[in-house]
Amino acid sequence: MLRFLTAGESHGPQLTTILEGFPAGLAVDQADLDLQMSRRQKGYGSGGRMKIEQDQAQISSGVMNGLTTGGPITLHLPNKDYAKWRERDIEPMTVPRPGHADLTGAIKYGYRELRLALERASARETAMRVAVGGLCRQLLAQFGIEIGSYVTSIGSITIEIPADLSYAERFATAEENDVRSPLPEAVEPIRELIREIMQAKDTVGG
Repeated sequence: MLRFLTAGESHGPQLTTILEGFPAGLAVDQADLDLQMSRRQKGYGSGGRMKIEQDQAQISSGVMNGLTTGGPITLHLPNKDYAKWRERDIEPMTVPRPGHADLTGAIKYGYRELRLALERASARETAMRVAVGGLCRQLLAQFGIEIGSYVTSIGSITIEIPADLSYAERFATAEENDVRSPLPEAVEPIRELIREIMQAKDTVGG
């Protein structure tokens, strides 16, 4: 059984993941892993943090001479933004944000400083999930399994995809734009919608 555990805070020194149950003998493609990490940072309308971090997951156990050993795989991801936060006096945060884990985290663990919850329940943590997924993706490729994705709707915009457009074509086009649209003509309308929503300080759910 595959399972993984992530640790670390959004503005801490680094994020860490331990992946166990991974079989031995897989040749790890670091370049492909880096590619998957970079894909996470390309979404249109992403926060400024994406411009600061240049994510490359570092493997420190479970891989020798480029091959998995069957032991737990440890991945590390340094947080470049940590250097700025380490030297700052951070004001306590006591007002929860709507839709975030601030309040539930404080209730569960019994603290008033909501930053303790938000630092862990942060979108930054998903970077480690992408790293784990990148390794699992390489494993699935050994069995001829490929993974692709594209967007069918964002906010009020629904993309009408021609039935004769193959999945291979949809996936390829989605990789070429920052909103992951399978149709080139839908890219700019989606970007415009995201810009309008951002100016209104709202969200389309991303």
